[in-house]
Amino acid sequence: MPYEKVGKNEPVCIADEVPFDIPDSWEWVRLSTANDMYTGNSINENEKKQKYTGLSDGYFYIGTKDVGFDHTINYDNGVRIPYDNEKFRIAPQNSILLCVEGGSAGRKISFTNQDVCFGNKLCCFVSFGVDYKFLYYYLQSPLFQSAFKENTTGIIGGVSVNTLKSMFLPIPPLNEQLRIVKEITKLEPFIDGYRIAEENLAKLNQTFPECLKKSILQEAVQGKLVPQDPNDEPASVLLERIRAEKQRLIKEGKIKKDKHESVIFRRDNSHYEKRGSEKVCIDDEILFEVPSSWALIRLNDIGIYRKGPFGSSLTKSMFVPKGDDTVKVYEQKNAIQKDHTLGTYYITRQYYESKMKSFTVEPGDILVSCAGTIGETYVLPEQIELGIINQALMRMTIYAPIDLNYFLMYFDYVLKQTAKDSSKGSAIKNIPPFEIFKKLILPLPPIEEQKRIVLKVRELENLCNLLY
Repeated sequence: MPYEKVGKNEPVCIADEVPFDIPDSWEWVRLSTANDMYTGNSINENEKKQKYTGLSDGYFYIGTKDVGFDHTINYDNGVRIPYDNEKFRIAPQNSILLCVEGGSAGRKISFTNQDVCFGNKLCCFVSFGVDYKFLYYYLQSPLFQSAFKENTTGIIGGVSVNTLKSMFLPIPPLNEQLRIVKEITKLEPFIDGYRIAEENLAKLNQTFPECLKKSILQEAVQGKLVPQDPNDEPASVLLERIRAEKQRLIKEGKIKKDKHESVIFRRDNSHYEKRGSEKVCIDDEILFEVPSSWALIRLNDIGIYRKGPFGSSLTKSMFVPKGDDTVKVYEQKNAIQKDHTLGTYYITRQYYESKMKSFTVEPGDILVSCAGTIGETYVLPEQIELGIINQALMRMTIYAPIDLNYFLMYFDYVLKQTAKDSSKGSAIKNIPPFEIFKKLILPLPPIEEQKRIVLKVRELENLCNLLY
């Protein structure tokens, strides 16, 4: 049974205090029995800059930030203490520095390769007859780390030197200490390899579901997720219906006629686009090949896109309480939270009729968040308040007879990423300019295949969600 004798007091059994059993040839001691332990000196930033920065000679001064989690020490940090300055404590060569205060307490540790001065949040261990590397490894062991955490106190979090001194250290015979250190040194490369593999595995487990979803969407929009059915009406027929619908809307005055209407076609294993009377090869815009039953079309030819009002045309000074003669202002949170009932901003009916009518939203329109959180979409239901979009939204009205869920799936995969890559601004990103947005190319499967693709993507995404 282990006993402890303090001063002239009678020995006391400490069997319930020591954390584990040790071989008969080992001994338990307090850390202070085998080590001189002390913290360093603090320096305020002004003093550090004025007196100790940029010196060409002197002891290196090591702060907590200079001790890495990888157990290295950054000596050349630009701060030195003159050799003749006796108020600073010295950590001699081959002593251990352990962080004992703050978020890094117990985790940052290293041993010195030269005499240094050091900060007040570091504790120096100068060993008496104990191999410093044995102590260094013990202080990193789960057993010691657990005891360190149990003794951590304070708002900042740390262990006082006095408490640290009272903690236990198992001491083997010196030759066994050296053999232990030699064996650990031999195994360290394997331990590091295991750590790296474990970190990579954790990262993979964290990112794999999202990466898998992106891969599924990529297969979907390239025509590789579901098989093509020769009985499907080809997309070329769907294109004719889209063009007919566009002509109808032009005649009704709902959209303007495009002087350079786009028609994309294949010829001689290349992709061409007819813009008015001009034919241009667009192979550099085609990111991947699609099945022969599919077609390609510009976004400009399937819908109407309108960004919210700019500048001073819609500011908070124009908002009024909700009333019988007011019009709702839809906000970005409606798109992000998928809820058309959110929001308390309204404008007068008179201002709506005179200035804001072109920003009106209709049932079935898609709201798109355009700033900060880019690309979140929400399809407005049949019953909504008369309203307009604000500056942080874009309204998409898809008039083409295509599956809306397929369009939104492609938007999520390609268009949202394009918006992030093409957006301007440093702190808050924005949807790309309409000139870029409208020219993006949509791979268009037959309508029945669009529906099959959406069903398959949803099925696989539900399985991906089980991986989180």
